[in-house]
Amino acid sequence: MSRITVLRLGHRIIRDQRVTTHVALVARAYGADEIIITGERDEGIIESVKRVVETWGGNFSARFEENWRKVISEWRKRGGVVIHLTMYGINLPDIINEIRALWRDKKDLLVIVGSEKVPGEVYSLADYNVAVLNQPHSEVAALATFLDWLQEGRELKRGFPGARLRIIPSRSGKKVVHGEGW
Repeated sequence: MSRITVLRLGHRIIRDQRVTTHVALVARAYGADEIIITGERDEGIIESVKRVVETWGGNFSARFEENWRKVISEWRKRGGVVIHLTMYGINLPDIINEIRALWRDKKDLLVIVGSEKVPGEVYSLADYNVAVLNQPHSEVAALATFLDWLQEGRELKRGFPGARLRIIPSRSGKKVVHGEGW
């Protein structure tokens, strides 16, 4: 399999802090390798993601980039595939097998989710404009749904190396084990 990077477009500190954090948490938990955030620089989100990785494990990273066009351009130059999650694209069930085949053939995926109104240019720069729903919905839900369909549920059973905490599934109550390097 190849790398999955999430590009969060147009972060606004006052309006998007919580949602952008949730996009990062979903990206990490659902198997992405990295999130790149554009828009207003917010070191608090980067630090929050670092703390989650230190505690819960994995090799996920987060960073800010000023120019989203440069991120997309460099991605394409390296041969990666650009996927924009939107409600206006091709419906997910109709295109997922094609995208999955590229990913299995070692093509790195850049998955774009917006915050403010996505510039029209993104639609033409993307290799795929993918609609999780053709209705207004959350970018957090769209990302989780897309990553789950891409990986056919396998991400739900993956481990997170280096974790200091691990939850033991149980029917009731909370079981958390403290340790190093699960």
